[in-house]
Amino acid sequence: MYILGISAFYHDSAAALLKDGSIIAAAQEERFSRQKHDATFPRQAIDACLTQAGIPLAAVDRVVFYDKPFLKFERLLETYLTFAPRGFASFSKAMPVWLREKLFQKDLLIKDLKKMEPGVKWADRIRFSEHHLSHAASAFYPSPFDEAVVLTLDGVGEWATTSVAIGRGATLEILREIHFPHSLGLLYSAFTYHAGFRVNSGEYKLMGLAPYGTPRYADLIRQHLIDIKDDGSFRLNQDYFDYCTGLTMTNGRFAELFGHPARRADHDPLEQVHMDMAASIQQITEEVVLRLTRSLAAETGIKNLCLAGGVALNCVANGKILTDGAFENLWIQPAAGDAGAALGAAQVCYHMGEDGPRQPSQGKDTMQGSYLGPAFTDAEIEQRLTAVGARFHCLDETALISQTAQALADQKAVGWFQGRMEFGPRALGGRSILADPRGRETQKTLNLKIKFRESFRPFAPSVLREHLTDWFDLPTDSPYMLLVATVAEHRRRTLGSDEQALQGLDLLSAARSEIPAATHVDHSARIQTVDADTNPRYHALITAFHALTGCPIVVNTSFNVRGEPIVHTPEDAFRCFMGTGLDVLSIGNMILHKSEQDPALAKSYEQAFALD
Repeated sequence: MYILGISAFYHDSAAALLKDGSIIAAAQEERFSRQKHDATFPRQAIDACLTQAGIPLAAVDRVVFYDKPFLKFERLLETYLTFAPRGFASFSKAMPVWLREKLFQKDLLIKDLKKMEPGVKWADRIRFSEHHLSHAASAFYPSPFDEAVVLTLDGVGEWATTSVAIGRGATLEILREIHFPHSLGLLYSAFTYHAGFRVNSGEYKLMGLAPYGTPRYADLIRQHLIDIKDDGSFRLNQDYFDYCTGLTMTNGRFAELFGHPARRADHDPLEQVHMDMAASIQQITEEVVLRLTRSLAAETGIKNLCLAGGVALNCVANGKILTDGAFENLWIQPAAGDAGAALGAAQVCYHMGEDGPRQPSQGKDTMQGSYLGPAFTDAEIEQRLTAVGARFHCLDETALISQTAQALADQKAVGWFQGRMEFGPRALGGRSILADPRGRETQKTLNLKIKFRESFRPFAPSVLREHLTDWFDLPTDSPYMLLVATVAEHRRRTLGSDEQALQGLDLLSAARSEIPAATHVDHSARIQTVDADTNPRYHALITAFHALTGCPIVVNTSFNVRGEPIVHTPEDAFRCFMGTGLDVLSIGNMILHKSEQDPALAKSYEQAFALD
């Protein structure tokens, strides 16, 4: 049985395909359309999944949408009625779209599917899951656990913003929920908005900014914005927010509370107040999550925890859950946001709708390293690179690994395009930009000359699994770059008195460890462990780099510039290579050197995409 899961029409549209419960493929539409967070019907992502399976769309037995539009419309109406007459402008803007399109999403889905495959009666094959059930399924069913507590936290689905479920074998039951407008995700997004970052995109910037500040507003947040109970349940004071009825996240009272208006990203500099607010809301987020996890562990006695929903991408909070130890084991869906809910929707249908069995995990998850997108053969890569005028050398794998490792050891920035594209927001060694973590200027160079983004943004270390504990205080695997831990004490650098006195973004100038490019200002790092079974070529590259330098780690960031989706095709990779400060591109068994390329093909990428 083939089941196709779809998320669409809000943000981060995606498709995922199961065959008899096994994951065949999954991809986000943005990678194909080149529109960040593309919300349109994921036709190209669907095509990619079908191509991977080698089947036509007509062979799909079920198509499952990731939430229920009528429930979402009910929430919209009830919210406006509750707050009326406030919010009429927002109401009048939203209603025409709902009445024209979103309310009739089954008809819209049928129409889009018929464009792709007209000879099928799609009305008989379409199913709908609930939003948080889709998230929960995406977290539990691919996990390595036979039994687990499943916690999902995001902005809002239909009504739920937080849900708790129990998974056992092939069963999954949601026990309780926290409902809109009380939302940890929306609270975090309110601070994202106030700091001048884009909601649903810039939350990770706020998380990265937090270590530059002190949480001096945490008590103020507790007193005025959120009431946190001992078990982690919470309520938000709507007097300070505008997301229920307005067109912004916060209102004037919010600005007055913190003594500072919302920052305008295109005009106002980042100041210490923004860093302190980031540190404060990060502390509150961790407090809520830890109270939730501690109470759930005590209540259920279950040893395993699964996480999904947008808040589960807060890898700092995830690291705190792990070290807190209330649960012995933790697994986080790598595509934790709405894109991953496409996969969850398909799994809801298979396991809960069709009573499909769950395959034994044998101690490993079934996400296949999250390498679930398309791949290109060497012949395809060679043809595509030739067509765009690239100059390249064809090598065997040994030579490719050797030359790429040497380039990294020579402090060159490398574009790395290998195997299947990753599913989810993280580049995991399939579509990555790599660099030497030992360089003191590496972080600045990558941010300003290659990524064209804010200087404070940290970079992740990809470390050989067998060397993990020698470099980081992390006792478990982190294959999906979703856990933050500190650099091991003996790898840290002692700061001078002048460096210890630095504050704010000036902290960037002080190297914190032997790998300064991958160490944040609080000695933390967002770690990816790399093993030879999951990604043998990436493991071989880091092993070769280790042999040259004594360092079993490379810096890994996504292969794109700010505002651009991660590259999908060899042409995307070449354009990014030519439009940025990248020195080398390793793609399939081809290697390209910037110095050998036609300068006429170089086009500046700095203004090619809108700010994210």
